[in-house]
Amino acid sequence: MEIITQFGGLGLAFLGAALAVGFSCAGSGRGTGVAGEAAAGLLAESPESFGKCLVLQVLPGTQGLYGLVVWFIAMIQIGLIGGAGLKDLSLAQGLSVFGACMPMAIGGYITAVAQGRVAASSVNLMAKNPSQFSKGIIMCGIVEFYAILSLLASILMLLQSVA
Repeated sequence: MEIITQFGGLGLAFLGAALAVGFSCAGSGRGTGVAGEAAAGLLAESPESFGKCLVLQVLPGTQGLYGLVVWFIAMIQIGLIGGAGLKDLSLAQGLSVFGACMPMAIGGYITAVAQGRVAASSVNLMAKNPSQFSKGIIMCGIVEFYAILSLLASILMLLQSVA
């Protein structure tokens, strides 16, 4: 407990924001990488599928953007962005910001990796039957829904975290 006290409220808030963007971007990197590998295999045989493959590869990248949105809101809440100057956060306020960032950190990473796998499978589906592209997008969208829920949870908690 003493290390948390020494770290302080502001440090905990920064850590939460960093984890939200870091894990979300790491998951997006993994997810887009997996989808890109599958797309490269299809493009070797069917270069005209590039546009559809690109859409499937980009989808797991949205979680990185969501993590960045959470980071920006956290930075605004603690006063780093917006000209108000850094706030002197209590330990409870810092833990509040930290906790508010965790849905995006955890949800962003897990959904980005999962969505990358679904996108890769959708590329494979397209390789066998090009007319099935829209079904692949729908399957990716189902995973995206949970990333959006993580984003929404983090935003709503962040907006109430520091008075």
